[in-house]
Amino acid sequence: MSEAVVVDNLVKKYGELTAVAGITFSVKDGEVFGFLGPNGAGKTTTIHVLTTLLKPTSGKAIVGGFDVVEKPSKVRKVIGIVFQDPSIDDQLTAYENMYIHGKIYGVPTDLLQGRIDEMLEFVGLKSFKNKTVKTFSGGMRRRLEIARALIHEPQILFLDEPTLGLDPQTRANIWKYIENLRKEKGVTIFLTTHYMDEAEALCDRIAIIDHGKIIALGTPEELKSVVGEDVIYVRFAPGDGENGEYCFQAEFLKECKHVGRDRVAIKVDNASTSIPKIFELAQKTGLRIKEIDYKRPTLNDVFLYLTGREIRESEGSELERIRSFIAARRGLKR
Repeated sequence: MSEAVVVDNLVKKYGELTAVAGITFSVKDGEVFGFLGPNGAGKTTTIHVLTTLLKPTSGKAIVGGFDVVEKPSKVRKVIGIVFQDPSIDDQLTAYENMYIHGKIYGVPTDLLQGRIDEMLEFVGLKSFKNKTVKTFSGGMRRRLEIARALIHEPQILFLDEPTLGLDPQTRANIWKYIENLRKEKGVTIFLTTHYMDEAEALCDRIAIIDHGKIIALGTPEELKSVVGEDVIYVRFAPGDGENGEYCFQAEFLKECKHVGRDRVAIKVDNASTSIPKIFELAQKTGLRIKEIDYKRPTLNDVFLYLTGREIRESEGSELERIRSFIAARRGLKR
């Protein structure tokens, strides 16, 4: 499988402020790649470099086979972007927004009408194409931005916090469109987010970034394995255990301890493969399982394990930090 994005030791500084501190990773063709981290971690700066909006201080970035510094115009032709901040003109209709974007990207006039209808249909907005955007809900605007970004059929779609500020139902709908993009159109998707559930639900692989550095990279399962064991909770029928003892002995069990009169907590490497074995052990020892469930490490557990803190929405955003830095620099020059 070839690589849609290749980043090598990328650095971006704003004076003395380092927003991106020498990161290296690659994105495979056709995958959904997640960039997960708190506000201010370096996600938006990275995406701005990869989409040619910012020049890197040092390092190299190849997008769609083109160097972002040497051939920015080539890069722009093969990418679509949905920015974190709204960028739709709300005084225009959905059709007018799509039409202008299509002309800017050089979509032939004889194809443009059909392409607009196709993309609006894809995001469920075709019946609203002649409505003014100022009448749209936040979710409808986001869907229109996704449709607009696809008008020129890009190879790679960059989504910067695509569900930020949306309600749970609208977020779920946006997730559905993102999943369909990969399935139906084969688009490579680079997604930045600080929502753990979003990264886990959508991404094939995830890079966790903090303070401008990538601190972990892998599939969701690989990342969660960093934390350690799954924990299986088993409740037995009262009175089945001898002398109140319910714990098993087996090689695959890393630890078993009582967490109630008829309940035990069992640590294992992999809950999905261990649960059937636990049923077999219970049957052999004459114990009746009344209830069984398990807790697996979450991506938030991974971040907490690696950094010692949780991702919090209340942290200052990266753009705010950069703006504050620039404002302070201007103040010093006066």
